[in-house]
Amino acid sequence: MTQVLGSTTWVIAEGYIPGDSTGEGRAFESHETACLLNVGDVDAHVEIRLFFADREPVGPYRVTVPARRTVHQRFNDLTDPEPVPRDTDYASVLTSDVPIVVQHSRLDSRQPALALLSTVAWPAPSV
Repeated sequence: MTQVLGSTTWVIAEGYIPGDSTGEGRAFESHETACLLNVGDVDAHVEIRLFFADREPVGPYRVTVPARRTVHQRFNDLTDPEPVPRDTDYASVLTSDVPIVVQHSRLDSRQPALALLSTVAWPAPSV
């Protein structure tokens, strides 16, 4: 049995996808990412819900993280139930059926001097 690491609920209070990019290609596209790590022996089924300042939440978006794997899920690529809006502040809550670890990152390439932000999400205490 693999050591249990992580939590089943994570919060990223800061979210924003810049609408513009200066670089060419996917590597230089402004984006927001949830880096999901599943060290367990079974697949993790993750749901992501987005919260906004001026409208009702959206979600769930669904992502599977295979056992003993990592998935770097770009919020830019989430389209169902609707695309994640650009140039809009939001927060996200991620829930999983098994413990995972979540890290948040953003690449802002609106200017030639790229900015990269990375933080560990807040894990909700286990009940």
